[in-house]
Amino acid sequence: MQPIDIFQPTADIDPLAQAEPTAQHDVRIVLTVEEAAQRLGVGRSLMYALVTSGAVESIRIGRLRRIPTDALTTFVASLRGVA
Repeated sequence: MQPIDIFQPTADIDPLAQAEPTAQHDVRIVLTVEEAAQRLGVGRSLMYALVTSGAVESIRIGRLRRIPTDALTTFVASLRGVA
């Protein structure tokens, strides 16, 4: 057995090292509140607060609350003063 260099991830140890983006991320145009929070790197509670305050646009699909992906881009642009 050969020693493993712990500082150099390999595909055997780290399956994400060679992971390619899936087509699913390119196709979806709306996200759950939890998925939107993950993309922004914030917690779920803060994301709900942003949606409730209107800072991040959301839509209703039946009983479900969804965040359009472009709403996240618009929100970040507004924080940067671009929008």
